[in-house]
Amino acid sequence: MIRAAEAMVRCLRSEGVKVVFGYPGAAICPFYDELYRSDIHHVLVRHEANAGHEASGYARITNKPAVCIATSGPGATNLLTAIATAYADSVPLICITGQVSTDQIGCDVFQEVDITGAAQPFVKHSYLVKDASMLPRIFKEAFYLAGTGRKGPVLIDVPIDIQNTLIDFEYPETVSMRTYKPTVKGNPMQIKKICEAVENAKRPLICAGGGIFLAGAEKELIEFAEKAKVPAVSTMMGLSLFPTDHPLYLGMLGMHGVKSANRAVTECDTMILIGARVGDRAVKSPTFLAENKQIIHIDIDPAEIGKNIPVDIPLVGDCKTILSELAEKIGEVSHDEWLSELAEIKNDVPENEETEGFINPKVFLRKLSDRMPADTVCVADVGQNQIWCCNNYGIKEGGRFMTSGGMGTMGYSVPCAIGAKMAAPERQVVAVCGDGSFQMQMMELATIMQEKIAVKIIVMRNNYLGMVRELQTKGYGDRQIAVSLDGSPDFVALARAYGIESERVSTMAEAEEKIEKLASSDKPYLLECDVYSLESTL
Repeated sequence: MIRAAEAMVRCLRSEGVKVVFGYPGAAICPFYDELYRSDIHHVLVRHEANAGHEASGYARITNKPAVCIATSGPGATNLLTAIATAYADSVPLICITGQVSTDQIGCDVFQEVDITGAAQPFVKHSYLVKDASMLPRIFKEAFYLAGTGRKGPVLIDVPIDIQNTLIDFEYPETVSMRTYKPTVKGNPMQIKKICEAVENAKRPLICAGGGIFLAGAEKELIEFAEKAKVPAVSTMMGLSLFPTDHPLYLGMLGMHGVKSANRAVTECDTMILIGARVGDRAVKSPTFLAENKQIIHIDIDPAEIGKNIPVDIPLVGDCKTILSELAEKIGEVSHDEWLSELAEIKNDVPENEETEGFINPKVFLRKLSDRMPADTVCVADVGQNQIWCCNNYGIKEGGRFMTSGGMGTMGYSVPCAIGAKMAAPERQVVAVCGDGSFQMQMMELATIMQEKIAVKIIVMRNNYLGMVRELQTKGYGDRQIAVSLDGSPDFVALARAYGIESERVSTMAEAEEKIEKLASSDKPYLLECDVYSLESTL
């Protein structure tokens, strides 16, 4: 017999887990004691939310469930934002929390919180473990739930007395859940209808979302688009599915998207939505959009199909499987006239605008992407910096763009970049954030140094919560409140205090030199960019 805490570690090892992200506390100490005896590498974050964000970055690169850990009470509640962020973007996480002893649950004892109840709206499933012998089955189910169907976070809350209970350990080889049977293979008749619709369309358009990454279907998407000669736009979560310069790709659609993508969406006669939920930032008026075109919607989650937009041809299933079938069965088609028309409206690259004493963020990001290797992972935070990145950071073949799209969580970029770098240490990983969002995550500079993680950080500094200020300026008569960041530290000095090489860049004339230093460094590096305070996302 072994302690249940040891069984938990064995479960993780059985699932191939090599790295976990967490912050210890009393209620999770038995589990940490067993981690000490294992070969699983533990990354100590400086705030529990960052454990979830770092696990998110790790999971999005490996496309497998990643693990984050927190103690009971405030440790668990601090993790909630990261759980909600992962849920909104369908990122597979296993979230392990400690809990007070079972005989004290409901007594309002020290650091007790109903975390399974609190997290219920934004987990795929949650477990409050009351029988230690059930832990192997629970862990097997949790990894299966998190990593299949529409992926997402699963919470396992383990009371401290349960962790210390002796049990017989045997890890299940299979999972059998009667009520959970995600559809993988698409309906053959619906696939035939989609092929016919694309073949007969005059102006078809693919709208690709983040679900394609989750299915590992990037290759299949491009193969289908190229064979069917169908142009494509992407949602924010679908950025980097196509290289920016791919001849069929028109950019990001939506309220912060580019004109070429939005015009294509308006003028197409058949729209093929794949792995996208048609959120409000992508399509302002779904009903109006669907009035003059045929809508095809492919998604693994049946709840998403028809939720936000009327659908003519629905298809539930795994994008990878379905796109392979579509590419195989689509007939000879020609959309040359439509493609020629779109080629003429594809956005031109703006001129290099000089701003005396400041950095033009859009031009800077284009220069940054030109210099970075093709397989670089770029993680954008939330705010103006996010939109600048979406529309100006050029993605090359093999590159990856990541951000918090569904929840829009500030403070996501640096911890996500840490997780991504740990998952792929051979790749360059760049986090881009504003001075507002950076101050929600700057404690992770300590994690970077402790783990010797060579992530690169760009801080766009304008001394304001730039996106909110822009909203107040344009929509509220320029009545600015609670947007000034006066009192912020010198970020260059702060990074150097942690032992991280850091510099400031204030003119476009010196941008390329500073970008070269950042890109060529094999250590962590922070570059603070002085941006004009009234710089717009438009």
